[in-house]
Amino acid sequence: RDPTIELYSGSVRIAANDNWRSGDAAEIARLEEARLAVGAFALTSASDAAMLVSVPAGAYTLQVRGAAGQSGIALGEIHEVGGAEFNAAQSTNVVGLELYRELARNRAGENLIVSPYSIESALALAYAGADGATREEMARVLRLPAGDTALQAGFAGLRRAFEDAAANSRRLAEARTRAGQPTDPIEWNAANRLFGQRDYAFRDAFLTLMRDGFSAPFEPLDFRLSPEPSRLGINAWVEEQTRQRIRDLIPMGAINRDTRLVLVNALYLKAPWDTPFVAASTAPRAFRLVSGASRNVPTMQRTGQLGYAAEDGFTIVTLDYLGNELQFVIALPDEGQSVEAAAARLTSAHFTRWAGLGTGSRRNIALQLPKFTVRGSTVPLGQALRALGMRTAFDEPPGSANFDRIAPRRPDDYLAISDVFHQTFVALDEQGTEAAAATAVVMVTVTAQPPPPLEVRVDRPFFFAIQHRASGTCLFFGRVMDPQ
Repeated sequence: RDPTIELYSGSVRIAANDNWRSGDAAEIARLEEARLAVGAFALTSASDAAMLVSVPAGAYTLQVRGAAGQSGIALGEIHEVGGAEFNAAQSTNVVGLELYRELARNRAGENLIVSPYSIESALALAYAGADGATREEMARVLRLPAGDTALQAGFAGLRRAFEDAAANSRRLAEARTRAGQPTDPIEWNAANRLFGQRDYAFRDAFLTLMRDGFSAPFEPLDFRLSPEPSRLGINAWVEEQTRQRIRDLIPMGAINRDTRLVLVNALYLKAPWDTPFVAASTAPRAFRLVSGASRNVPTMQRTGQLGYAAEDGFTIVTLDYLGNELQFVIALPDEGQSVEAAAARLTSAHFTRWAGLGTGSRRNIALQLPKFTVRGSTVPLGQALRALGMRTAFDEPPGSANFDRIAPRRPDDYLAISDVFHQTFVALDEQGTEAAAATAVVMVTVTAQPPPPLEVRVDRPFFFAIQHRASGTCLFFGRVMDPQ
């Protein structure tokens, strides 16, 4: 009677029919978001139970328990599902959220911004070269598909969508300019590049996949003889790709004579509002800090039809960029609630819902929004990725890293990730938003009705996202604790 079905991955229980029986919505959301369990249920009879789970390929333990002294029959079936579409946007948002939370643990009270798209794009390059247990582990942590074809198609689809948004904005800007309303288009640049040791035995198939599948050409450098000039050269390339907004991405000492490969994604976005704020309406207004103090900060104001929702402890307002394909999402926590307490409840499903607010959920909003510029310093992501379970890629335990698809793996000469470096820049004003990000994966050889206008004052710390509406992909998200 009352049988319980449990599925384990190692020592971690990833699904159980009693999760659904108790109606634990948070647990269900966590399992679905992790792509470890999708759909599990208990039958109505007290003597029977059933569970349906979708999991990545791997080793699992299934346990069935019943009341003491009872006996019964347990049947488990495995069905392989092929051709499932890889949702690159969802994976990007989920991994970005998890890394944001890991980074936020040690940065209380600080402005914090990450670029989920830049991070996932760079790590996908390394994943394409991983093999064995390292590949399985990275697939689980990064929510990436097993096959290169699905991986390549997923990220290529996002690249095309972002490029199309920029191209459509150019046509709209030209039309507005011809009509006597000078308008700048969206500037978008996303570039991948591999910087590798010139005489290292990289596999031709990997370099071809990077060039043709991920638009990541190979540039040979000599890390052995010139590690510091190589570092400066990579950083100079990043600066050029991000219009000088990302400087010194890779810190001094991070490139040494053992470095064999650096995989880099650089991202730059300058997006004008579809309806700009009026600069003359900007005025100093009080912004309440976490400390309890307040300071006057330049605050923009605008009244109009904006995307709106109130849910899960947030007031959500969305503003369109030119062309309405990208949007800025303001997630203002309810009074008395911290940004982190509210952000802890976020899942990728929130971003999916918010992506649709600009069409069917508009309200007449009187918005007050502070101007801000956040220039982050380089953040190492290695520790956060290890905390999420990506360990063998960093050669923990020693001898476990397997990137044989990049270069032949030998017991005394193999590749491992030494660290992942990330840096962001976001500036928001009356005209629009300028944002940039870069991520570098350094590999070494081992020896986010018409009544009176609803007033929304963003006068306290808030969460935000810059999002592609059609896919829901978050190019950037983070928190603003102090606009100045």
